[in-house]
Amino acid sequence: MLHGPIWNKIPQFALPVAATAILGQLFNAADIAVVGNFTGELRTVSVAAVSTNSSIIGLVVNLFIGISLGANVTIAHAIGQGSDKGVSKAVHTAIVMAVLGGMFAAVLGELLAAPLLGQLHTPEDVFPMALMYLRIYFAGLPVILLYNFEAAIFRSIGETRLPLIALTSSGILNVLLNLFFVAVLHRTVDGVAMATVISNAVSAAILYRCLRRTEKAIHVEPKELRIDMDSMKRILRIGVPAGMQSAVFSVANIIIQSAINSLGTVIMAASGAAFNIEIITYDILNSFSQACTTFVGQNFGAKEIQRCRKALALCLAEGMAALLLAIAVILSFGRPLLAIFNNDPQVIEAGYIRLVTLMTAHIFSLCYEVLSGYLRGFGISLLPAVLTMLGVCGVRLSWIYWVFPKSPDFQTIMTVFPISLAVTALLMLTAVLCCRPSRRFGNVVGK
Repeated sequence: MLHGPIWNKIPQFALPVAATAILGQLFNAADIAVVGNFTGELRTVSVAAVSTNSSIIGLVVNLFIGISLGANVTIAHAIGQGSDKGVSKAVHTAIVMAVLGGMFAAVLGELLAAPLLGQLHTPEDVFPMALMYLRIYFAGLPVILLYNFEAAIFRSIGETRLPLIALTSSGILNVLLNLFFVAVLHRTVDGVAMATVISNAVSAAILYRCLRRTEKAIHVEPKELRIDMDSMKRILRIGVPAGMQSAVFSVANIIIQSAINSLGTVIMAASGAAFNIEIITYDILNSFSQACTTFVGQNFGAKEIQRCRKALALCLAEGMAALLLAIAVILSFGRPLLAIFNNDPQVIEAGYIRLVTLMTAHIFSLCYEVLSGYLRGFGISLLPAVLTMLGVCGVRLSWIYWVFPKSPDFQTIMTVFPISLAVTALLMLTAVLCCRPSRRFGNVVGK
């Protein structure tokens, strides 16, 4: 990352990250596909139960994934500075933070599961299954968050293949366990939830073993597992705003999910099925944002400011090419893909409306995600979080409260996505032009 051409290294970093995120999303997609095809008369209710939890789970997991980005940037800065001691302290601190944070989130989640589903206006026939799935998922948060922090540690040194290999192994296990619990043992949503937790535990164990065996600066020694206060402050200073930025989407989407739930079980099932397809394009664009953060983080630590500028331009250009290709392919096969989750014609047609609207809007998502990743690489994390709150949360909440009641249908809800994403992209571009971090920090380096 610190030497040689950048253009060929960015896709080498980003594409495995995208594949890892997509595979992780397939955990949830496999849950929906299995309960949608092997639970008989309960299939639509089961799909709705799993789908309605997506926004709640996203709120918790995205918050901690954002914090893990703080670990990524902190370690990347230390690598750029050539400080093996700083790298080691940050790595061990991140591992402990993941486990303790996961335990805290699990306890809090168990207490708030039922009230959260109640706030979503979950239908009475869906509520018991949705609550059962959510409680089991929350119980597995310590291992789920541990995997994400371990993956962030590897990405800080440019290693993106190992997290992909670990998740591929556990992903195959997840599908097998889903079929075993549901098709063989005749469980419903509780079976797929248990399969997801077990699979995440396996992927976390694989990466921990890799961290123990590596001879690089990120090597983990159990006796060194403690929190270094300076490292934790750096991780939280960058990670908490990044986590808030990610979580804001989920907060807004919880409100949107509540509006979707008011339209009935068919729309709930359609929206959930479409989400598990459209998230593929988001994972692709977000991988270029993470690439930008890591490349900028290491080169900023090494005081190679010109390479930071190049990383931004290349992440935008290469990310756009990958995104447009993915959109074209997925929209071409949108209806057959939706039928994998639920072959009800009404579900497929409503789901395709969401696919077309959301996936094309992800062009704006790429712009603001890469720009915010660029700012985070310089350690500027609070500003992107605030702008995301205004552009995403503010616009979407206003739309649901003021526009949706006047025209309460699915298309009205979907329209808010491209509007909010375009506003956020414009705000983020303005922030980069005003802050000019490469010029500001370049002048400091020059002095």
